[in-house]
Amino acid sequence: MPLYEYRPVEGDCPHCRGGFEVLQPVSDTPLEKCPECGQACRRVFSTFAAVKSARDMLSTKNLASKGFTQYKRAGDGHYERTCGEGPQVISRDDV
Repeated sequence: MPLYEYRPVEGDCPHCRGGFEVLQPVSDTPLEKCPECGQACRRVFSTFAAVKSARDMLSTKNLASKGFTQYKRAGDGHYERTCGEGPQVISRDDV
């Protein structure tokens, strides 16, 4: 469901003065009035957030740049470090 931005046509309601956002289904018609004061408002074009895919966010390069350490399973109870700081290998035997 997209987040739409609205601005008042005129008026000085504390809610809509600087604009407000409404989470609405795409199928809904745009609001014509501020839900708080009833003044006329209009939907405006605004930027949107582009989200990286989970694959990009969990890449070894991205994890290391954010200070995380990642381990991949290498065998029965053994994990090898793929990025970040820490021991090169973690084993169940070490516990």
